[in-house]
Amino acid sequence: MSVESAYRPRLAYRHAVGTAFRWITAAGALLGIVLLALLLTDVARDGTRLLSWDFLNAFPSRFPEQAGFKAALWGSIWVIGFTALLSFPIGVGAALYLEEYSGRGRLTRLIQLNISNLAGVPSIVFGILGLQLFVRGTLGFGPDLGGFGRSVIAGSLTLTLLILPIVIVAAQESVRAVPSSIREASYGVGATRWQTVWHHVLPQALPGILTGMILALSRAIGETAPLIMIGALTFVAFVPEGPGDPFTAMPIQIFNWVGRPQADFRDLAATGIIVLLVVLLAMNAVAVYVRQRTQRNV
Repeated sequence: MSVESAYRPRLAYRHAVGTAFRWITAAGALLGIVLLALLLTDVARDGTRLLSWDFLNAFPSRFPEQAGFKAALWGSIWVIGFTALLSFPIGVGAALYLEEYSGRGRLTRLIQLNISNLAGVPSIVFGILGLQLFVRGTLGFGPDLGGFGRSVIAGSLTLTLLILPIVIVAAQESVRAVPSSIREASYGVGATRWQTVWHHVLPQALPGILTGMILALSRAIGETAPLIMIGALTFVAFVPEGPGDPFTAMPIQIFNWVGRPQADFRDLAATGIIVLLVVLLAMNAVAVYVRQRTQRNV
């Protein structure tokens, strides 16, 4: 009996298993696409008829024919803007420290483990933490050491806690992907570690860092549970004018409309979902554009 004939049944079994696994994964992907298409079709059918400039430029109302999305849209812009300003330097700085400066000791491994675990914590837990730290000021945060109240900055700090693990992990992967030969060449011409990181490592890793940052912000803009926990208002008939003002957000307004008994409010919620999806797609398009642009400039 030849060696080839002895291994033929095992090869046939492996081929059959591989083929079955391919079809199972293809069926799972197709099922997800079909369900997503059904959901989008249902939302588009109910929401497109109400989508107009008046809807985007009107404030919430008890009357569905007068209700709009302006306060929620601008509230989300304020919150996400401050979240980006807070999470980018903290997240990128932490990633650079862990990858370029810290050793590989027990403390670093413990920090890495906690960052990975925090990335999987439910968002409502961060909402409870933000309520205690930033709204009520349990540990002395806030201008008067009594918390920021139910304000834009409290929501931004809470969402910053939520996405920081994602930003740090994405930035670490981007920094780690920079070839070590670039660092060695920089050290070889007499550059310090900081000069190497600032002038060579960071520009090379910037496309991946920015992409991970925008994708993390895309998650934050769709979060509802943390903002509900910190007491973001569901009826705000004004646009925030500063970080200390009360606010509402697009997911909060959609959640509020869905809970109303009138069918017209559910149609308004579908219209709000369309606006939220457009904003998310725009943010992802910006991520793709920024990545391609920075890769050309590196």
